[in-house]
Amino acid sequence: MAKPQRVLDTTDLKILAELFETPEMSNKDIALKVGLAPSSCLERIKRLQTEKVMLGQRLLVDVNALGGHIQAMISVRLSDHNRATVDQFQADLLPLPEVMSIFHMGGDNDFLVHVTVTDSMHLRDFVFNAITARKEVSHVETALVYEYQISRSLPQFS
Repeated sequence: MAKPQRVLDTTDLKILAELFETPEMSNKDIALKVGLAPSSCLERIKRLQTEKVMLGQRLLVDVNALGGHIQAMISVRLSDHNRATVDQFQADLLPLPEVMSIFHMGGDNDFLVHVTVTDSMHLRDFVFNAITARKEVSHVETALVYEYQISRSLPQFS
Protein backbone atom coordinates (compact mmCIF):
# COMPACT_ATOMS: atom_id res chain seq x y z
CA MET A 1 0.00 0.00 0.00
CA ALA A 2 1.40 3.40 -0.99
CA LYS A 3 2.28 5.81 1.78
CA PRO A 4 0.03 8.88 1.72
CA GLN A 5 1.89 11.92 0.47
CA ARG A 6 2.17 14.78 2.93
CA VAL A 7 1.07 18.19 1.72
CA LEU A 8 3.84 20.76 2.04
CA ASP A 9 2.92 24.19 3.33
CA THR A 10 4.25 27.46 1.88
CA THR A 11 7.05 27.64 4.47
CA ASP A 12 8.23 24.12 3.57
CA LEU A 13 8.23 25.12 -0.10
CA LYS A 14 10.22 28.28 0.65
CA ILE A 15 12.82 26.26 2.58
CA LEU A 16 13.08 23.73 -0.25
CA ALA A 17 13.41 26.50 -2.86
CA GLU A 18 16.26 28.13 -0.93
CA LEU A 19 18.10 24.83 -0.48
CA PHE A 20 17.47 23.79 -4.08
CA GLU A 21 19.05 27.01 -5.34
CA THR A 22 21.86 27.17 -2.76
CA PRO A 23 22.36 23.81 -1.00
CA GLU A 24 25.29 25.12 1.06
CA MET A 25 23.20 27.92 2.64
CA SER A 26 23.36 27.90 6.44
CA ASN A 27 20.30 27.16 8.54
CA LYS A 28 20.55 30.67 10.01
CA ASP A 29 20.41 32.27 6.53
CA ILE A 30 17.52 30.05 5.42
CA ALA A 31 15.59 30.91 8.59
CA LEU A 32 16.13 34.61 7.94
CA LYS A 33 14.94 34.33 4.32
CA VAL A 34 11.79 32.35 5.15
CA GLY A 35 10.91 34.25 8.33
CA LEU A 36 11.44 31.57 10.96
CA ALA A 37 13.52 31.22 14.09
CA PRO A 38 16.63 29.12 13.33
CA SER A 39 15.45 26.35 15.67
CA SER A 40 12.05 26.12 13.92
CA CYS A 41 13.74 26.13 10.53
CA LEU A 42 16.11 23.33 11.53
CA GLU A 43 13.16 21.33 12.89
CA ARG A 44 11.38 21.64 9.53
CA ILE A 45 14.50 20.68 7.57
CA LYS A 46 14.99 17.58 9.73
CA ARG A 47 11.32 16.64 9.25
CA LEU A 48 11.65 17.08 5.46
CA GLN A 49 14.67 14.76 5.55
CA THR A 50 12.95 12.19 7.79
CA GLU A 51 9.87 12.18 5.55
CA LYS A 52 12.11 11.66 2.50
CA VAL A 53 11.05 14.93 0.85
CA MET A 54 14.73 15.93 0.91
CA LEU A 55 16.74 13.00 -0.41
CA GLY A 56 20.23 14.43 0.16
CA GLN A 57 22.65 16.82 -1.45
CA ARG A 58 24.99 16.24 -4.38
CA LEU A 59 28.09 18.02 -5.53
CA LEU A 60 28.04 19.19 -9.15
CA VAL A 61 31.40 18.61 -10.83
CA ASP A 62 32.70 19.72 -14.22
CA VAL A 63 33.40 16.29 -15.75
CA ASN A 64 35.81 17.90 -18.24
CA ALA A 65 38.13 18.59 -15.30
CA LEU A 66 38.10 14.84 -14.58
CA GLY A 67 38.87 13.87 -18.18
CA GLY A 68 35.29 13.26 -19.35
CA HIS A 69 35.53 15.27 -22.56
CA ILE A 70 32.60 13.64 -24.34
CA GLN A 71 29.08 13.13 -23.03
CA ALA A 72 26.44 11.09 -24.78
CA MET A 73 22.85 9.98 -24.38
CA ILE A 74 22.42 6.32 -25.30
CA SER A 75 18.90 5.13 -26.13
CA VAL A 76 18.45 1.43 -25.43
CA ARG A 77 15.61 -0.87 -26.42
CA LEU A 78 15.30 -4.25 -24.72
CA SER A 79 13.89 -7.39 -26.30
CA ASP A 80 12.64 -8.61 -22.91
CA HIS A 81 10.63 -6.32 -20.63
CA ASN A 82 10.10 -8.35 -17.48
CA ARG A 83 10.86 -6.79 -14.10
CA ALA A 84 13.96 -8.91 -13.46
CA THR A 85 15.56 -7.95 -16.80
CA VAL A 86 14.80 -4.25 -16.37
CA ASP A 87 16.09 -4.22 -12.79
CA GLN A 88 19.24 -6.17 -13.70
CA PHE A 89 20.02 -3.86 -16.63
CA GLN A 90 19.91 -0.83 -14.33
CA ALA A 91 21.81 -2.57 -11.53
CA ASP A 92 24.61 -3.59 -13.92
CA LEU A 93 25.02 -0.22 -15.63
CA LEU A 94 24.62 2.25 -12.77
CA PRO A 95 27.91 1.38 -10.97
CA LEU A 96 29.97 1.83 -14.16
CA PRO A 97 32.19 4.93 -13.90
CA GLU A 98 31.05 6.27 -17.28
CA VAL A 99 27.36 6.28 -16.31
CA MET A 100 26.05 9.57 -14.94
CA SER A 101 22.36 8.67 -14.90
CA ILE A 102 19.85 6.16 -16.23
CA PHE A 103 16.27 6.97 -17.17
CA HIS A 104 13.74 4.13 -17.52
CA MET A 105 11.42 5.35 -20.27
CA GLY A 106 8.11 4.71 -21.94
CA GLY A 107 7.90 4.93 -25.72
CA ASP A 108 10.10 3.49 -28.46
CA ASN A 109 13.13 3.05 -26.20
CA ASP A 110 13.27 1.56 -22.74
CA PHE A 111 16.27 3.41 -21.33
CA LEU A 112 18.18 6.62 -21.83
CA VAL A 113 21.69 6.30 -20.42
CA HIS A 114 23.71 9.49 -19.86
CA VAL A 115 27.44 8.76 -20.02
CA THR A 116 30.70 10.67 -19.95
CA VAL A 117 33.83 9.31 -21.60
CA THR A 118 37.35 10.44 -22.45
CA ASP A 119 37.13 10.22 -26.24
CA SER A 120 35.26 8.66 -29.17
CA MET A 121 37.03 5.29 -28.84
CA HIS A 122 36.11 5.13 -25.17
CA LEU A 123 32.48 5.80 -26.15
CA ARG A 124 32.61 3.12 -28.85
CA ASP A 125 34.11 0.57 -26.44
CA PHE A 126 31.58 1.44 -23.73
CA VAL A 127 28.63 0.98 -26.09
CA PHE A 128 29.98 -2.32 -27.42
CA ASN A 129 31.13 -3.79 -24.11
CA ALA A 130 28.56 -2.50 -21.63
CA ILE A 131 25.42 -2.32 -23.77
CA THR A 132 25.31 -4.10 -27.13
CA ALA A 133 27.06 -7.18 -25.73
CA ARG A 134 24.03 -7.80 -23.50
CA LYS A 135 21.65 -10.44 -24.89
CA GLU A 136 18.52 -8.53 -23.82
CA VAL A 137 19.48 -5.41 -25.81
CA SER A 138 17.79 -5.27 -29.22
CA HIS A 139 18.55 -1.69 -30.35
CA VAL A 140 20.96 1.11 -29.42
CA GLU A 141 21.25 4.71 -30.62
CA THR A 142 23.91 7.11 -29.39
CA ALA A 143 23.63 10.91 -29.50
CA LEU A 144 26.43 13.26 -28.50
CA VAL A 145 25.73 16.00 -25.96
CA TYR A 146 27.03 19.37 -27.11
CA GLU A 147 26.01 21.28 -24.00
CA TYR A 148 23.59 20.97 -21.11
CA GLN A 149 22.15 23.25 -18.45
CA ILE A 150 20.85 22.32 -15.02
CA SER A 151 17.91 24.21 -13.57
CA ARG A 152 18.45 25.68 -10.13
CA SER A 153 14.73 26.37 -9.63
CA LEU A 154 12.46 24.16 -7.56
CA PRO A 155 9.55 22.78 -9.64
CA GLN A 156 6.22 24.34 -8.62
CA PHE A 157 3.01 22.37 -9.17
CA SER A 158 0.40 24.49 -7.45
